[in-house]
Amino acid sequence: MTVELPDRGAATRLLLVRHAEPDSSAHGRCYGRLDVPLSPEGRRRAETLGAALAASPLGAVYSSPLLRALDTARALAAPQGLEVIVGDGLRELDFGELEGLSYDAIRAGWAELFRGWMERPTSVTFPGGEGFADLRARVLPALAAIRARHEGEAVAVVAHGGVVRVVLADVLELADGAIFRFGLDFGGVTVVDWLDGSAVVRAVNAALYSPA
Repeated sequence: MTVELPDRGAATRLLLVRHAEPDSSAHGRCYGRLDVPLSPEGRRRAETLGAALAASPLGAVYSSPLLRALDTARALAAPQGLEVIVGDGLRELDFGELEGLSYDAIRAGWAELFRGWMERPTSVTFPGGEGFADLRARVLPALAAIRARHEGEAVAVVAHGGVVRVVLADVLELADGAIFRFGLDFGGVTVVDWLDGSAVVRAVNAALYSPA
C-alpha cells in the first residue's frame, strides 16, 4: 500500500525532499559540496520514500548533483518511470576551505569564524565558499524556473537542508535567523503549493512511509 498526499487541486506543488542519511564518513565533519554517498540505512529510506510516493503522480524529479541527493532522487523517480533532472542550483551551501574538516578541527583552527557560525549562521561567508545570501541567490531562481516549467503539476525536488530552509524562509517571509527553527530530518518531505502566485505550506519535514 502507498501513502497519498492531500489533493492539490490546480496548484503547482513542490515536494522538497531532504536527501536520505549520508554515509558514516560524513559524521562529525563539515560537508556541503563534499560528495558523500548514502549510508545503507539512507538507501533503504530512499527506497521506502519512493514506494510511499508511487501513488502520487509526479511531473518530474529534480535533484542536486551531489550523490547523496542524486541517489535519493533516483529512488523516487524509478517507481514513476522518470529520469532524474539534475540542477546545479540545488547544491548545498559551499563551505569552501572548511569542507571535509571535523567540527573539532574548525573550532580549534578557525575559532572566530566558528563562533560566528554558531551564533549567527546566516551572517557568515565561508572562506573560499558561500554565505546564506549566495545560497538564496542561486536556489530561488532555480526553484522559480522549475515551477514555471511544471505549472499545474506536482514535482519532487531532492536537495539539502539549506536549500529547503531557503525556500521556507522565502515563502513564509521569515528573517534569515529564523530558518534554523525548522527541524529537517534526512528523508523529510516539505510540501509547498503555489496557486495564482501565492504559496501555501502544506507540510514541513513529513515522514512518508509505505504502511505494511
